Amino acid sequence: MTLVVQFVWDDGADTTLGLPSYETAEAAGADLRANFTDQDGIELQTGARALIPTGLRMAIPAGFEVQIRPRSGLALKHGIGMVNAPGTIDSDYRGPVGVILVNMGDQPFSVTHGMRIAQMVIAPVVQAQFAMVDVLDDTARGSGGFGSTGT
Repeated sequence: MTLVVQFVWDDGADTTLGLPSYETAEAAGADLRANFTDQDGIELQTGARALIPTGLRMAIPAGFEVQIRPRSGLALKHGIGMVNAPGTIDSDYRGPVGVILVNMGDQPFSVTHGMRIAQMVIAPVVQAQFAMVDVLDDTARGSGGFGSTGT
């Protein structure tokens, strides 16, 4: 089964950048590129965050979501990450796709037109029913959290 995610370009987007793409045969994430209508890009100062446009809108099949995740190379080399990692795009959203980048590094960082800025992973969605009960079942872990299982 091949899942199809449909795309349209935002007005003024650079369509020569192409659609998101998997860079290796077994990649889980397809790379998203910065798509600035003026093609100038931005300088992301240390500690700053910005919404970076991709120039795309998408239709995700019902029962799936798109997760937007940071690129590990940008994180390691420059301290560039995402404030809301992973970001979720629901199947009923049809607006512009943007990536909220943050500069946690010690130098300003240039986000340039066409730069691979994030990756998108398609994932199935399960919606649960929620129920209030009087008591929860016991487990070996119990209420231990925040490091309670050791280092």
